[in-house]
Amino acid sequence: MGVPVSPGELDPVSLENSLMGIWKDEGTFSKSIESRRGLDSPFTFLEGPPTANGKPGIHHVLSRLFKDMVCRWKSMEGHIVERKGGWDTHGLPVEIEVQKQLDLMSNEAIEEYGMEAFNQKCKESVWTYEEAWREMTERMGFWVDMEDPYVTLQDDYIESAWWSLKQMFEKGLLFRGHKVLPYCPQTGTSYSTHEVSQGYKEVSEPAVFVKFKLEEDEASVLAWTTTPWTLPGNVGLAVGPEVTYCRVRVTEPPSESWEGRGGAKVGEELILAKELIGSVLRNHADIVDEFTGAELVGKAYTPLFPGAIERGDSKTAWTIVAADFVTTTDGTGVVHTAVMYGEDDYRLGMEVGFPAQHTVGMDGAFVEGTHELLDGRYVKQCDDEIINLLESQGLLYREHDSPHDYPHCWRTDHPLLYYAMDSWFVRMTAVRDQILSHNASVEWAPEWTGTKRMGEWLSNIKDWAISRERYWGTPIPVWICPDCGTEHCVGSIEEMSSMKTDSSPSPSELHRPYVDEVRLACPSDGCSGEMVREPYVMDCWFDSGCASFAQWHYPFENEDLFSGSFPVDYICEAVDQTRGWFYSLLAVATTVFDEPCFRRCLSLGHILDKDGKKMSKSRGNVVNPWDHFSKEGADSIRWYMTTQSAPWSPTNFDPNGVRESYAKMFLTLWNVYRFHADYAALDGFDPEEESGMVAHSDRSPLDRWILSKVTEMAEEFHRNFVSWNFHKASRGLEDFVVNDLSNWYVRRSRRRLWEESDSNDKRACQHTLHEVLLVVCRLMAPISPFMPDQIHRGLTGHSVHLADWPTGSGLVERDLPDRDFGIEQEMSLVRSLAEAGRRIRVESSRRQRLPCQTGWIVGGPDISRFNDILAEELNVEVLTTEPNLDAFQKIVLEPNRKVLGAKCRSDLPSVLAQLDLANPEELLLEIEAGIAALGGYEITRDDIEIRRAEKEGFAAKTLSFEEGDVSIVLDMHTDSKLLSKGLARDITRRIQAKRKEMDLQVESSISLSVWVEGMVLDDSDWEHVVTETRAGENFLNDGKPSNSADIFEVDGAKVSFEIQNLD
Repeated sequence: MGVPVSPGELDPVSLENSLMGIWKDEGTFSKSIESRRGLDSPFTFLEGPPTANGKPGIHHVLSRLFKDMVCRWKSMEGHIVERKGGWDTHGLPVEIEVQKQLDLMSNEAIEEYGMEAFNQKCKESVWTYEEAWREMTERMGFWVDMEDPYVTLQDDYIESAWWSLKQMFEKGLLFRGHKVLPYCPQTGTSYSTHEVSQGYKEVSEPAVFVKFKLEEDEASVLAWTTTPWTLPGNVGLAVGPEVTYCRVRVTEPPSESWEGRGGAKVGEELILAKELIGSVLRNHADIVDEFTGAELVGKAYTPLFPGAIERGDSKTAWTIVAADFVTTTDGTGVVHTAVMYGEDDYRLGMEVGFPAQHTVGMDGAFVEGTHELLDGRYVKQCDDEIINLLESQGLLYREHDSPHDYPHCWRTDHPLLYYAMDSWFVRMTAVRDQILSHNASVEWAPEWTGTKRMGEWLSNIKDWAISRERYWGTPIPVWICPDCGTEHCVGSIEEMSSMKTDSSPSPSELHRPYVDEVRLACPSDGCSGEMVREPYVMDCWFDSGCASFAQWHYPFENEDLFSGSFPVDYICEAVDQTRGWFYSLLAVATTVFDEPCFRRCLSLGHILDKDGKKMSKSRGNVVNPWDHFSKEGADSIRWYMTTQSAPWSPTNFDPNGVRESYAKMFLTLWNVYRFHADYAALDGFDPEEESGMVAHSDRSPLDRWILSKVTEMAEEFHRNFVSWNFHKASRGLEDFVVNDLSNWYVRRSRRRLWEESDSNDKRACQHTLHEVLLVVCRLMAPISPFMPDQIHRGLTGHSVHLADWPTGSGLVERDLPDRDFGIEQEMSLVRSLAEAGRRIRVESSRRQRLPCQTGWIVGGPDISRFNDILAEELNVEVLTTEPNLDAFQKIVLEPNRKVLGAKCRSDLPSVLAQLDLANPEELLLEIEAGIAALGGYEITRDDIEIRRAEKEGFAAKTLSFEEGDVSIVLDMHTDSKLLSKGLARDITRRIQAKRKEMDLQVESSISLSVWVEGMVLDDSDWEHVVTETRAGENFLNDGKPSNSADIFEVDGAKVSFEIQNLD
């Protein structure tokens, strides 16, 4: 490498832009992979694919940071870490964006526009912000292969997804059923949670308490609903088996204040939850009986709308059943169940065998045969008619208006209906035990994401509805014969081609409408029917759940690439992916391979604004990452995000925090590097020159201390990385750089490098700085990849990203200095005593630069090898030791006022005055001899309290450790010599600050003129100023200062000075 070059001032943006060009030109990313091939230890990463139809934001920087960090770390540990990029190109957000652009607000409108043209627009839309994603990815330093990414819309990827579904089909895990979804009859479209959330409105709609008449009993069961239109579809009532219910008998007619329709006759008996009687009934009634819900189970009741639903072979239709979702928070404690119009209703209906039939068509109108007054009418316009019908039959107890939030179609503004749609399911309930086992094998960070959030959810796993009534997505590869009903799942393009009829076209791509046009010859014996594809696309989560194998087009090719990367070693996304991508990966891998898909998963917390609020455009608190990329640089934003909180905790993003990270960490580190490089350049220091090497054992205690400390820090850093505590690791590194390396080691070593002549000590200092900076750069590189690489290149000529991790890897050798625990403990005491000395000065109002003549260390271990350092830190002329504190302390006697007050009463003031005048040591001797008296009263040890205090002119602090107490004592007396030395140090500080302001080089010589009034500056102290400030020409009190001179005052002296650059 040779002699380092002076790096100059830090410009983070210019530095990072320059390095991006260097990385590209020399292929650093590729080299970081290829250089590890010989160790043959892959570490596989799977990119959670973003969608490029939306701009990348600050939350994407967060997730890509932790992906990049772990991959860079593992690469430095010696692993082969290939990172294949990916694009998620299907799904609802894409369709919504295109529908808005084209103003297509219904399925009919899309089909009129043309499915082929619509899907082409979707395909174009997914690449809208591809360039923005590429730019952000490169600018933040995220190394991922975006030249050969996997893309979910490509036929190879889709074919692999088809293959996986066929595996499920052949295992009997794929079946057809119903899923209750929010549905808009006007557009003919079902909606996802994402879409529903866009259209909630507060509405006030009729709610009714309905009487369901029991058979073989005179009582009626009361149930409550806010959707009267679902009552014709009622097939059951649900009760809580442990809930207490009552049979009540109406004893009086309602009061005149009764509002609305409905009522109950005197003597009529009703059944409802005991806890809700007061809030439901508007009649006086007596409790006739009390029982649990379990006693109601099995009782039959008369259908509200006979003939609307056919019983078929159901044995449970129009009976009371038990359900775990029944509560007594509102309603009557009895839940009306219409199987096809509620998720809980449908699940319960399937469990107990209720008939599953629609009373409402896809157009939102009641089907023929429901009721002559309802047939063919839009359901939301029939609430009033239904209430009238119930009242006319005596089945309505009462009605009321119910204000509540209800989902509306974001396209048409019409209310949505919860409607059981035909759907294809994966029978996840059949593999519950397997997926729980695979989930338990994953190393989750944090651990509770796996055991609690994911584990508890999987324990109650439901079958996965994978089909969507959409246009843009992976088509479900299931064909059904209309003649014989045979179902067939296609698992490859070749299979589809071999089965298609002669008249069917070969699809140009595996999307709708092309695959819709393919007919297959029915494979059933004796059937000549043409099979038609089910008109659905897959849930886009199924798409992304296939990424581990579909990215390689497995099993059709790349079997070696797949087998070498499955299960994946590492994935990372935000916590909201727990039941999204994390689940879909596990679900597909379990059903297809019966293996876990990934070994480790980091679940990230969300990013919030500085006040802990969610970022949104409406709040105006969205952070644009480019604002920081273009100011403090990517390193600072990455470092800030890492140190701010644990990865899984919410991150409150404060732009000021990024600026603070830049100033505290990066400017400090750069200044340390610059200090080393500037003096190395001046002295021609070459770290590789063997003749200039100084063994660690021959270096100063200060050098050996910082080498030991960097090892301590590095080992703890690695342990924190292994345990996912990246925030703790980075905070520890920052504390080391700022406090140990810069504020202590470099500050204590500056004079060592100022010496003009070469020496072992000088070279030892340079080697120590060089070695410590290399360790810091290698640890820091995965978090903030730019500056550490620049410094490492300046020190070695090579990229830090091709260097080895310094500790903890089983593949590359450990490269850290040995620990010296003794020297660490001694220096810790030295620093503690130095801090105690600073506190003494603050409390005694003595300036830090005004020296004390003497300081004493009392107690503690021998730290004499650091005496010079501690003396300078304490700013004392002489530092020595003393066995105890007695020489610096005096006895002070304080009155025990409670005891003396009881003894002396009214004479207490006189006794206290005499105590103040007494000689403490003589009085104590008299007390011990039993002859002490004040004001005529005998004084004993009970009358006084004894304490020790510093004598006049001394100040002390005592530190307590497990090994015992250690004290530091300072002589606070002042004389002219000390004032002169203090003045010299203040003058030096002011001149050094002026040099920095003038941007002078370290080696620059100056002409210095100083004028002092009101104090005499000793010759030796003036020489100190001249030497410290590199004043090649110097003048003290020569003539008079000009008007441009800098002026300051200290200790009553007025100082003026002027400097000029001589170089």
